[in-house]
Amino acid sequence: MTPLLTALQATAVEPLPEEAANAANTAVQALSTGAVDNNSLNLLQLVLHASIPVQLVMLLLLFGSIASWVIIFRKKRVLDRAAREADQFEERFWSGAELSKLYAGTTERNREIGGLEAIFEAGFREFGRLRQRRGADSRMQLEGAQRAMRATGSREIDGLEHNLEFLANVGSISPYVGLFGTVWGIMISFQGLANMKEATIATVAPGISEALIATAMGLFAAIPAVWAYNRYATKVERMSVRYDAFSEEFSSILQRQANLDET
Repeated sequence: MTPLLTALQATAVEPLPEEAANAANTAVQALSTGAVDNNSLNLLQLVLHASIPVQLVMLLLLFGSIASWVIIFRKKRVLDRAAREADQFEERFWSGAELSKLYAGTTERNREIGGLEAIFEAGFREFGRLRQRRGADSRMQLEGAQRAMRATGSREIDGLEHNLEFLANVGSISPYVGLFGTVWGIMISFQGLANMKEATIATVAPGISEALIATAMGLFAAIPAVWAYNRYATKVERMSVRYDAFSEEFSSILQRQANLDET
């Protein structure tokens, strides 16, 4: 045994040729890449191989999602600006400035007003107009100013609520539209199995995967729209309460002013 072991130890182990080593590495990389490709999910290929009705459903959901995001960003800018302008006007209003000076500032040329400032301008303008009319007592002046403020406040709230209905529709309808595309795609897949003698998971899985993308896209369009609608509807409701509170407080000031004019 000793001479045999000595001979084996003395034998040199020659490395593989360089070409053989490169070929082996290439084969391992190809096998690993193939395994990753088989397990990966190519959404673009699934969409392109879907049936035409399912593709139309996906296109509709994509349009709804893009439109929703456009409205979400625009509505955020509008509501933030309305809250910021309301804060600035209330600061000027309660700082002790004269009402006539505030009104003169709101009627400047080339200046667009909105929110609380528009409500103030409408109420004070109607109040001043009725004060100059003969036979108009304090009650008529106050009621006229309140009507003008309510009408202006309603227009302002309507502007803030613009396009919120679209977000609500996208949030409530998109899942059902996506489900319709899924049902249609699965129906087509099972109809294709009727001509096959043996049906396996490998033959059914591609068609079902294509169909399920429609449901995923429906949820992708619905979830942001529902979240944005709830958030913005709450903000609009708060602004409405804020407008109503200002109208009541301003009405009290106008009432005191009308009583002083009669005395």
